[in-house]
Amino acid sequence: QVQLVESGGGLVQAGGSLRLSCAASGGTFSMNAMGWFRQAPGKEREIVATISASGMSVYYVDFSKGRFTISRENAKNTVYLQMTSLKPEDTAVYYCALSPYDYTSIPEAFSAWGQGTQVTVSS
Repeated sequence: QVQLVESGGGLVQAGGSLRLSCAASGGTFSMNAMGWFRQAPGKEREIVATISASGMSVYYVDFSKGRFTISRENAKNTVYLQMTSLKPEDTAVYYCALSPYDYTSIPEAFSAWGQGTQVTVSS
């Protein structure tokens, strides 16, 4: 059974940066697409970015393009989310997720989820 553990969240001032990490265990990480999602209070969970199993293909949504970078190290079973130029509206719980497919940008295609890490951006 796959386990995903996020880390790296915290409190940061607007304009600052954070790097989130997600360590996977119990599965075939190098064969699976990975994604980052977030959920702000009172809002639905939304996709942030996804990355293919090989790391060659990535997908961003409008708010993450140009500010966030998703990457992975298959040798370490870890996926990262580098976030820069953070804004108060980026405040949310960030989740990593694993898909049984080698590449997808469809949220419904992700079947394993971590517990999340809180990111708070102060103005």
